[in-house]
Amino acid sequence: MSETTIAGIAGRMPKFIRRADPAVLTAFACIVLLLFVGSLYSRSFLSPEYLLQQLKVASFLGVIATGMMLVILLGQIDLSVPWSVATGAMMACAAAAYGPLGVALAIPFGIFCGVAIGIVNGIGVAYLRIPSMIITLATNAVAQGLMVVYTGGFSPQDSATRAMRYLATGFAIPGVPNAVVIWALIGAAMVFVLTRTGFGRTVYGIGNRERAAYLSGIDTRRVVLIAFAVSGGLSAFGGVLLAGYASKAAQSMGDAYLLPSIAAVVLGGTSILGGRGSYLGTVAGVILITLLQSILSVMQMPEAGRQIIYGVVIVAMLLLYGRAPASR
Repeated sequence: MSETTIAGIAGRMPKFIRRADPAVLTAFACIVLLLFVGSLYSRSFLSPEYLLQQLKVASFLGVIATGMMLVILLGQIDLSVPWSVATGAMMACAAAAYGPLGVALAIPFGIFCGVAIGIVNGIGVAYLRIPSMIITLATNAVAQGLMVVYTGGFSPQDSATRAMRYLATGFAIPGVPNAVVIWALIGAAMVFVLTRTGFGRTVYGIGNRERAAYLSGIDTRRVVLIAFAVSGGLSAFGGVLLAGYASKAAQSMGDAYLLPSIAAVVLGGTSILGGRGSYLGTVAGVILITLLQSILSVMQMPEAGRQIIYGVVIVAMLLLYGRAPASR
């Protein structure tokens, strides 16, 4: 096929397809493929009820992956997600045991605990120049230790509040789970921040070349600190929603969200090296990971096999985007 013919075919494509990120298009194509594969294993896989349930499950990962995307756009990584999720859930449930005031402050307190973890991460990365992989692993370990001390090593006994359960399982809009609405609102806010504010442009600038952003007069340390605080807060909020979904918190509830949150972001076309990516791609990655999890469950794939698949996905994306900075 000649170059003229290819150019003619490309010219007849809709404008939104020509402008779309190939990684995003690939992610959505994989979603269609997974839907087809899933329908072969179960006839109910394509039913509206089942797909809505999958979207509800995806919303928990989507909230967590939103914060992870912000950090990855900076060229950093947040490995404190597991215990940021668990800390937010456990502290929100714990606050509910302290009477009406505790019930009213349960959700904000859980989110605050996640923000505090994120601030520690941000200070370590931005001001102390500690590699994000190291400091976030350290804060994750500290949070784990604190929660084990708090519970005495036993399963948390406090239950989720009615508000937490309503946010995770209720229906303010008939037929649309509240968790999906919350993810949509958080996603819309993130799109606005990344595309319509100076902070969003600064995030991309730091991800492309932090030194150049600093020399242009940008307070890069403050931006990095805010990004990690947002990541911690959204991880904790995801934990609050999960606690509401399960009616109580669990010590290991965040472990299953670290690799999927990273994989969802990079699958959607966000460069693991920072500076490039769109939230639409993250949405596609979250849905793709959720459908993949569902199919693996139908196939009765053990947890070890799922972790291997997530790891392979991340390594593949690293190889794919590893040469991107050389072209910029």
